[in-house]
Amino acid sequence: MAETAPGTAKPLLEARGVVKRYGHVEALGGADFTVYPGEVVSLIGDNGAGKSTLVKILSGAVQRDGGELLLDGEEIHPKSPVDVQNLGIETVYQDLALAPELSASANLYLGRELMKPAPLGWFGALDNKRMLAEAMQNFTRLGVNLRDPRTAVANLSGGQRQSVAVARAAVWATKLIMLDEPTAALGVEQTRRVLDLIRRVSESGIAVVLISHNMPDVLAVSDRIEVLRLGKRVAQFTAGHVKSDDLISAMTGAATFEGTK
Repeated sequence: MAETAPGTAKPLLEARGVVKRYGHVEALGGADFTVYPGEVVSLIGDNGAGKSTLVKILSGAVQRDGGELLLDGEEIHPKSPVDVQNLGIETVYQDLALAPELSASANLYLGRELMKPAPLGWFGALDNKRMLAEAMQNFTRLGVNLRDPRTAVANLSGGQRQSVAVARAAVWATKLIMLDEPTAALGVEQTRRVLDLIRRVSESGIAVVLISHNMPDVLAVSDRIEVLRLGKRVAQFTAGHVKSDDLISAMTGAATFEGTK
């Protein structure tokens, strides 16, 4: 399968021939995946195609058994999610990893809290005022509409929680965000707002990887779409030139696609 890059851009992140085995089960059998700067690329595939395994490898949660990972053309060997975060890549999983008892603004800085300067020999205190002010600025910049960012996450709707999780990733990512099923179980209006947020993140220059089974969402927000089947990439598409039937055919193996469509 010939691979055609969009325009003259160089890949931001590449997976080349990635292999992952769990005992005698081969989850990835030489998977390829490419992300370009500032784009929204969707990774789709049927259950068992290897999407979750590939994303865990890209996020540093799982170690690959073979193949290469390259960031800006340089091979990387992340050993943990923290290693990947330090490279400017954030991941939002389906569980969102939010602290429900904390406010939306506090969740934006969860694990990265800002501290007030402390006198010599004393421990500093949390700078809640600064975190709230900066959180409000970031929510406004990203179009996240919250009545009060001091509201506990437990009291937010599903779409608002998802938006807070995506916004947190956007605040800390400098290169790429990976989103695992971000619109699952959301209503029509909540889904629209999350997709709008994904576009805003992309327009800010941060690339977005969307993992989803929702073909309308994929077609609505993606620049490109890559398809995994049985642990390998089997097709690539430009979103404006493909239909849901083409995607489903590639996912199921009902049709073979050569090159990038």
